[in-house]
Amino acid sequence: MHRGLPFGGGAGDPVLAHRADRVRGGRLEALRENAGADLLDDVLDRRPRAVVGPEPHADVVEHVPVGALGRLELPRLARGDRVERELDVVAQLLGAFGDARLVVDQLVAAAGELVDAVHAPADLVAAEREGERALEPARLAAVLAEALVVAQQRDARLSAAVTPLQREVLQSSPIDDALLSAGADARVRATALAAREEPTLEAFLPRRGDGLVLSASDIETYRTCPLRYKFARVLRIPREPTLNQRFGILVHQVLERFHGSAHGGTDEILALLEAGWRRGGFTDSDEERQLHEKARVALLRYHERLGEDGGEPRWFERSFNFPLGRHQIRGRVDRVDELPGGGYELIDYKTGVPKRAEQLRDDVQLALYAVAAREAWQVEATERTYWYVLDDTRVRLGPDDGARVPIEDIVEEVGAGILAQGFEPTPSHSVCAMCEYRIACPAAER
Repeated sequence: MHRGLPFGGGAGDPVLAHRADRVRGGRLEALRENAGADLLDDVLDRRPRAVVGPEPHADVVEHVPVGALGRLELPRLARGDRVERELDVVAQLLGAFGDARLVVDQLVAAAGELVDAVHAPADLVAAEREGERALEPARLAAVLAEALVVAQQRDARLSAAVTPLQREVLQSSPIDDALLSAGADARVRATALAAREEPTLEAFLPRRGDGLVLSASDIETYRTCPLRYKFARVLRIPREPTLNQRFGILVHQVLERFHGSAHGGTDEILALLEAGWRRGGFTDSDEERQLHEKARVALLRYHERLGEDGGEPRWFERSFNFPLGRHQIRGRVDRVDELPGGGYELIDYKTGVPKRAEQLRDDVQLALYAVAAREAWQVEATERTYWYVLDDTRVRLGPDDGARVPIEDIVEEVGAGILAQGFEPTPSHSVCAMCEYRIACPAAER
């Protein structure tokens, strides 16, 4: 602590109370104007209230060293006068340096601590400790004053070294004013900081106008696990297709190409299988040989079943794209048959394990396909079918089967979650075991 600066008085001193009341008045206006009224009021409102007392008197002058600029003369006053004088220093400093927020925050904090020290009931030793801290504004003033002198010396050297034209440009430059006024609006700065600290994936979302571009697969993926949707559709992290996925793609391609030709016989469908098998890079492992044999048997049986139920295939791999609410729905249906009694059957090929009709009570895919047929093709789908090709099983859903919630509500709910960037994982053993991103996922069920 600097010697010669003891504070007079103690708790309940009427002199200090009167000075505290004056601090609450006009001397703080400059500080409030420069540092921000809300911030300063928040500091002052936390201090205890004081009782008004008589005016104290000044003591002798105290010389305090302040670096290279010489000495800062401060009168040795009672604590109330010292508060007033130190706040004068703070106000003058803020007026000189505008909205240099880093310094302002430090000075306001020091001023708040000073006011708290004056009003808090404390013994003489505690008051003296607070007096030591009260000199911090003066020290900061000295440091900034030195910085100002350095800046002025810099400008003087630049002015002496440049041409008259360059000097005119330098003196008329608005850069200094722009730097001093930067961040004058605290709310704008706070908003900018908040935006910088909260990353967004907005630029990566599949936007279309006010909504999104979604498919049945997108909706199912998000409902199963939002984080998986983020990995696959937003971040688009590459994934290696599994053997079963490659095999399923092959069967779909063979059926698409077979129906796209002149509807040849069994030789043609088997030739398409062999060509696709080679292009798919399948090997001669035991597992892959078993899959090849399953595909051969299933495709021959599929050929035999054509036309057995009276339906006439009309379209294969027919695409759709239509608006549903604020979102755009896209996709394609593997096959559409026209039924003998009128109406149409939407068929989706599957190569996985067959599901029973009761397991498809919340099915979204075929429900969305039915809406797509009506909205995009003006076709009314009276039947919707999953055809499990490898098992020769067809699971049919009627018009009222499938998703119990209107498909429009499901699409809007999923779209709202994606737009809000709600990508929290929903781990479970059954889902995580089949997920391509389980190695990288922090929430995967091991």
